[in-house]
Amino acid sequence: MKKISILIPCYNEELNVEPMAKELKEMFARDLPNYDYEILFIDNDSKDLTRPKLRKMCEEDKHIKAIFNAKNFGQFNSPYYGMLQTTGDCTISMVCDFQDPIELIPKYVKEWENGYKIVIGIKTSSKESKIMYFLRSLYYKVIKKFSDVEQIEHFTGSGLYDRSFVNVLRDLKDPKPFLRGIVAELGFERKEIPYEQPQRRAGKTSNNFYRLYDAAMLSITSYTKIGLRIATIGGAFLSAASLVIAFVYLILKLLRWDSFPAGMAPVLIGMFVWGSVQMFFIGLLGEYILNINDRIMNRPLVVEAERLNFDEDEKKS
Repeated sequence: MKKISILIPCYNEELNVEPMAKELKEMFARDLPNYDYEILFIDNDSKDLTRPKLRKMCEEDKHIKAIFNAKNFGQFNSPYYGMLQTTGDCTISMVCDFQDPIELIPKYVKEWENGYKIVIGIKTSSKESKIMYFLRSLYYKVIKKFSDVEQIEHFTGSGLYDRSFVNVLRDLKDPKPFLRGIVAELGFERKEIPYEQPQRRAGKTSNNFYRLYDAAMLSITSYTKIGLRIATIGGAFLSAASLVIAFVYLILKLLRWDSFPAGMAPVLIGMFVWGSVQMFFIGLLGEYILNINDRIMNRPLVVEAERLNFDEDEKKS
């Protein structure tokens, strides 16, 4: 009997972990009765009642497993690490707030049985804020246009990954993984399943401007050279333009010494404009250096505090 692993990353999801486990078990009994399964929750140091509820669920059902991180290791490391700890013939990653519809799982499995090693969900629309959906769409288009690697629009990471691809992830040893980019860059031929993203069922999202900015910068600095190229080309262009303006200014001053005053306004404006451009590109360059630095340090993806319902032979990956 084939085994399917369901990976559920969570952070402060006390209102969702129990309903999620309940609906997953009902789905397997109803739609996938011929498969064994495990449901692995990896908790990113929740501060609410998520962990006590997971403990209780693990005591009541051996199909449910849990990993408790020692601290919050971020929105990318924790799910990636959790995927490496699964033991199924395939792993399906779903968010805990029900924004990845459970109804997608039988569709993923069907395409997996048809031979696809990777089956992913693609948002065609969303019930979230229209402004946020528009900004996300714009972001995906910009990244896709300038990236050296294929980028998948409106792909959040939800999908089915065959064990062979999970082994590829395990061998990467990337301390700063960006799964969405890795799937596009290194993944097998994939099948895309469209869906409408529902609203979050309960609780409050942990995403904020900083987390969204962090995701955007990780994508840009990992898969595009556009920032550095703009800095180089833009700097050269502005330097050339400055030299031309300075030369023209000098000629006019020499030809009209008395009628062309050399005031401070042009100097100050030039200093502020050029200084702001320099600050912007120094910051952008810093983002690339920060990304490189994180990888050079080669720290562990996650440090575990505890794991529940794992057998002795299921060692850490």
